[in-house]
Amino acid sequence: MADLLARMTPEEKIGQLMQLTGQFDFEKEISEKQPGSLLHILGDRLNRAIDCASRTRLGIPILFAEDCIHGHSFWKGATIFPTQLALGCSWNTDLAEEAAMITATEMRHTRVAWTFPPVLCLARDLRWGLIGETFGEDPHLIAELGAAMIKGYQGKGLGDPDAVLATAKHFTGYSETQGGRDASEADLSRRKLRSYFFTAFERAANEGCMTFMTGYQSIEGVPTTANAWLLQDVLRKEWGFDGVLVTDWDNCGRLVWEQRVCSTYAEASALSIKSGNDFIMSTPLFYEGARSALAEGLLTEADLDEPCRRILSLKFRMGLFEDPRRADIATAAIVVNSWPHRQAALNAARESLVLLRNDGTLPLAPTARHIAVIGPNADNDLNQLGDWSLGASQYSAEHGKHPRELTVTVLDGLRERFGFPHEIVHARGCNIDDCSLELIPSAVATARSADVVVAVIGDSLAFTGEKRSTATLEMQGGQLALLSALAETGCPLIIVLINSKPLVLPPVVINAAAIIEAFNPGMQGGNAIAELIAGDINPSGRLAISFPRHVGQLPVFYNQVRGQHGDRYADLTQEPLYPFGFGLSYTRFAYSDLRVLTTPLHTGNPVRLSFAVTNIGQREGVEVAQVYVRDEVTSATWVQRELKAFRRLELKADEKRIVEVELPADAFSFVNAAGERVIEEGAFTLLVGPSSRESDCLHETITLTRHDATVPSSSRMTLNFSECLS
Repeated sequence: MADLLARMTPEEKIGQLMQLTGQFDFEKEISEKQPGSLLHILGDRLNRAIDCASRTRLGIPILFAEDCIHGHSFWKGATIFPTQLALGCSWNTDLAEEAAMITATEMRHTRVAWTFPPVLCLARDLRWGLIGETFGEDPHLIAELGAAMIKGYQGKGLGDPDAVLATAKHFTGYSETQGGRDASEADLSRRKLRSYFFTAFERAANEGCMTFMTGYQSIEGVPTTANAWLLQDVLRKEWGFDGVLVTDWDNCGRLVWEQRVCSTYAEASALSIKSGNDFIMSTPLFYEGARSALAEGLLTEADLDEPCRRILSLKFRMGLFEDPRRADIATAAIVVNSWPHRQAALNAARESLVLLRNDGTLPLAPTARHIAVIGPNADNDLNQLGDWSLGASQYSAEHGKHPRELTVTVLDGLRERFGFPHEIVHARGCNIDDCSLELIPSAVATARSADVVVAVIGDSLAFTGEKRSTATLEMQGGQLALLSALAETGCPLIIVLINSKPLVLPPVVINAAAIIEAFNPGMQGGNAIAELIAGDINPSGRLAISFPRHVGQLPVFYNQVRGQHGDRYADLTQEPLYPFGFGLSYTRFAYSDLRVLTTPLHTGNPVRLSFAVTNIGQREGVEVAQVYVRDEVTSATWVQRELKAFRRLELKADEKRIVEVELPADAFSFVNAAGERVIEEGAFTLLVGPSSRESDCLHETITLTRHDATVPSSSRMTLNFSECLS
C-alpha cells in the first residue's frame, strides 16, 4: 500500500477520496477523476465501471456502495424487509442480525460491497421525515439492534465472502431537529451528546463497524462534516475507530451553498479533509476544489495521504485488488428473493406487528365470514414497502419499482388466508394524497354487507423521508372522513396502520374494535397481518416508539429529563396514548417476585436481579420483559428512568419462568455537569414490567455505596442473562 500511495499523483489521491453517483456518465468520471467509490450503480453497468477502472494508470479498484436500508433496496425484485422502525418493534436482536445477513448475501451476489445502514439516530420529534429509518426512541434498544445489524452485514470480517461493509449513521444528533424540519441546526450541548446520542454510535465503534457517515446538521454552529472534535477527538481518538468516514450526500458542497460557512469549494474541500472525512459523497466540485486548495496552500499533499491511506487499506483488506467482484447476474437471479429469504422476511414482519387494542374481536371468529377490506393502504405495495425501495423518491422513475407480484399486500394476504367459505370484498374508499371523497359511498356500501371491516390506513411515500417532514401527525387526505362513515355502519372496525411514523389517532380509531400497528412491514407484510387477524400467530411486537395523543405533546419519548412544574398541560395530559414498550397479546402475563440478588451493593460492580413472569392466559405467547433503572438523586439533572435490559420470553399457557438479569456497573451511570460519565452512590429504583409506563412495573429500591465512581467513557454495556424453569 505504501508503494502504491507513493506512486500516486495529487489528482489521483483526490480522486480516491471521491464517492460519485453512477447514475450519470460514470465512464467519463472514472477515466478523468478515478473516483474511489461509486454508488447507485448495479448489474452490467457495475461491470463496465470495473473494466473502466482497470484501464486507468494504476488500476485501483472501485468500492461500490448502495443504500440497502431494509433489503437490497434498489435491486429489482430483492427481498425487502420491514423498515428499521418496524424491526425495532420486534425487540429481537437475532431477527435484526438475520435481516442484515440476508441483505448482505443478496448484495454480494450482485457485487455491491458497502451499504449505509444501520441508522442509529434517536427518534425525538415525530414530525421528522426520517423517523421510519430509526430503531425508535431509546438509546439502549437502538444500540442493541444496531450492533446486531452490524454483525449481520459484516459477518466474520473483511475477508468474509458473504459480508459487506456496514455504516453507522448519521453521526450524530441529526435527529435533534428544529420543529421536525429535516437537517436543521441541532440544539445540542456536548453533555447532551454524551448523555444520549453517543450511546449507539460508541457501541457501533466497539463492535467494529467499518464505516461511519456524518449527518447533514450542524451543532453549536459547526456542521458535522467540519466538526474535528466529533470526527477526530471523539470518534478516532477516544473510541479508537480505525475505519473509513464518509460524508452524507454533498455535505462538502453544502458548506458552500446551504450552510454558507465556506465561500469557495477550495475552502470547503480543505475543511472537509482536515476535519477528518475520508470519502466525500456526491460533491463533483470537490475534485477541482481540492486541486485549488492545494494550489492556494489550504491543503498539503500530506493532508490527502492520511484519508487516502485509510481508503486503500480498506480495499486491500477486502481483497478488491485481487478480485474486483464483477456482478454475476445469473447467480443473483437464483439467490435474490429466494424462498428462504422470503420466509425470513415473513418472520420479521410477524414479529414486528404490534397489537395496540383488542376488544375481543381478534382473533377473528369463524362466524365472521364476510370480510370487507377497505382503505388506501389495503392494496398499495409502494406504501407497504416504504421509503428506500424502488418506486420511492431516491431512484428516478425510469428504474420502475419492485415487481408487484413479489409484495403481498393486506388484501392479498387476507384473500390467501381466508378462502371458502369466507368472502373477501375490497374498496379503496379514499386517497391519502388528496382530500377527494367520491370513493366513500361505495366503501360504505361494501362495509354494510360485511361481518367485519379491516380498514388499512396510515401515510404514504409523499410524507416519508428526507425533505418530507410533516407539520402535523394527523391522518391525511380523506381517511378521517372514510373512517367516520365506516364507523356509522356499526360494523366492527379492525384498524391496520401502515405508516412510517406514529400518527395522532382520532377517536374513531382509538375506539375501534382492534388496532394493529404494522409500520412499513415489507414484502411479506400482508401475509403476517392476515395470520395475526386469523389467530395463526400471537402478536409479540412492542412499541419502539411512543404514540402521542396530540402533536402539541411533542416530544413525548418516555425518558424525559425531570424537573418541570407539574405533570400535565392545562388542557391535556402529557402521557402518551401508547407508551414505549407497549404491546398486547392474545394471552396475558403477570410479573412477580422482583428480587435483588447481589450483596453487597457497590458502585462499580454489576447488580443481579431476578423476577418471575407467568403466562396466565390460555395460549402460548411471547412476552418482552423490560428492565429500567432510575437514579433517585443525581448531581446534575437526569432522566426519570432508562431502559437497561430486555428479554423476549416464550411461555406456554400457565408457564412460570424465573429470569435472572445482570446489569453491568455502567447501567447505573449518568453524565454529570462536567460531561463525565460517573456512578454516584445513593438510591436507585429498579423497574421491571411489560412497558415503560411506571404503573405497569414492579419496583425495588436499592442503595449503592461508593466503590469506584468513575466509568471510562468507552466502557460498553453488556448483558448476561440466565434463566431457569420452575
